[in-house]
This record gives sequence, C-alpha cells and structure tokens, in this order.
Amino acid sequence: MARTRYAADRGLTSRMLVTMFLLGLVYVVFVTVFFVISPQLGTIALIFALGFLVVQYFFSDKLALFAMHGKEVTPQQAPELHGVIDRICALSDAPKPRVAIADVDVPNAFATGRNQKKAVVCVTTGLLRRLDPVELEGVLAHEMSHIAHRDVAVMTIASFLGIAAGLITRFGLEWGLWGGFSRRDNDQNTGMILLAVVAISALAYAISFLLTRALSRYRELSADRAAALLTGRPSALASALTKVTGEIAKIPTKDLRSAQPFNAFFFTPAFGKGASIATLFATHPPLEKRLQQLDTISKQLSRGA
Repeated sequence: MARTRYAADRGLTSRMLVTMFLLGLVYVVFVTVFFVISPQLGTIALIFALGFLVVQYFFSDKLALFAMHGKEVTPQQAPELHGVIDRICALSDAPKPRVAIADVDVPNAFATGRNQKKAVVCVTTGLLRRLDPVELEGVLAHEMSHIAHRDVAVMTIASFLGIAAGLITRFGLEWGLWGGFSRRDNDQNTGMILLAVVAISALAYAISFLLTRALSRYRELSADRAAALLTGRPSALASALTKVTGEIAKIPTKDLRSAQPFNAFFFTPAFGKGASIATLFATHPPLEKRLQQLDTISKQLSRGA
C-alpha cells in the first residue's frame, strides 16, 4: 500500500490475505492437475488469459472511461468536484488522481488505474445532482481509498485464475460439441479426457469466482472504513450509501442494464427493485452490513472525542 493517511484494518486485511492464499492454492492445484491431463489446451488458454490480464492491468483506466463514456474534466470545468478531491488529497497525503465525469443518470462513482500515477476517479452526473458536498466527499474518499490500497491491481491479479479456467471450460465445451467428446485416438478415450478437463476447469472457475467475490466484498468494507476514518464523518458516507441505493432502485431496470457490467467497480451496485446483493455472488456487501460498520465507527469516534 502506498504511504497515505488512510487507516489500515488488520481484521479485514487478514481476511483478504486468507482469501488470496486460498486463491493461490486453488491456482497451484488447478495448474498441476490440468497440465497433467491436457498440457496443450492449458497452454493456449493460459496465454489468452495472460494477454487479457496484461490489457486489463495496463489499460484499465482507459477501458473503463471509454466504456462508461467518461470524460476528464479540468478544475475550470468542474470546480466543485475538483475542490472535494483536493480536500481529500490534503487529508490523505495522496497524489491527486485524474478526474472524470460520465453523463449518466445512474448515481454512482468508480476509481480505476493500476497505481496512483495512472489513477482516475469518475463520477456520474446522476451522483453529482443527488448528493450534497459532504456526502460526495464520503463517496470520493471511499473511491480514493481503493486507489491507495491498489485494489484495481489486486482484483485484476486475483481474477486471473477465473479467467483462465473460464477460457479452458469454454474451449473444452466447444471442442467437445464439435465431436471431441466422442473421439478415440490411439485407444485412449479422448472424449473422457476432455470431459475431465471441462469438469476440473469448471470447478476451478466456480471456486475462484466465489473467492474473488468474497475478496471484493472485503475490500469494499475496507474502503468504507478508511473513508469514514479519514473524513471523520461516517454518517455522511452512510447517508450517501442510503440515498444512492434508494435512488438506483427508482431507476427503470432497462436503464440500469448498461451500467451493471461495472458493478464491481462502482461505489454501490446498479441493481433495480427486488434484486438482492446479500449473496455469495455479490461484488459488494449488503447495504445493512455497510451501514452497521459505519454506525460502529461513528460510535467509536464519539467515544474518542
């Protein structure tokens, strides 16, 4: 982590380390077993996955802004937004990221970039219209803590196994559908080997998917905590969370679909009415858990005052 004034959280950090260890363990087992069964297909899939990882790691800022139609803005174009970010940089002793705005009504924000030099913070016009300056400060402090903790780089690396396993599963299924499941070469049951490859890859993908989502939830809680302690206003962040979640629920589902692929990056997921994020598949913790943590921090700060 870069040297900033964002507070560390040993409890969350330990859980993230355990999750990363389990991901690494699954990766080692997967590679060992898979390459014994099908080294050629594994090599091809890993090369594709590595290429995807490199592109995502080095160009995440450009790709995210392009996909969300975000445009960088100067202090003259968005003085209030830059002013809030300048205050957070002064509080955290962190370098200032690039600032962007996406003309989207869905109220949200995200930060991306592999390090602080390449970082960009983007907010939607929907968020700017709905939050007051204090609430906006809480949201931006949350996003900038992701930058300080190098969360984009961590999650990109953590997702590598899932990408590789997913590609192998897809390649294996397509090969099987084209007749690979029924072929026999040199008295060896190629179809059974291919089925084993698909099964192992699918299992590795499922496990890595769940672990990566758990890691994402831990990092969101860590960002909430760091932002609340930095600003000293956990209630403002809680208010922003409640308001944004409520406003998103009012937006028609069809208008949320274009934003949902970016849920892992967003301040809070773009889910419509009736959607539950309190599941093993969620990228973010349930709203109730985030508010409970902020309430606990608020009480701690009150006792320490």
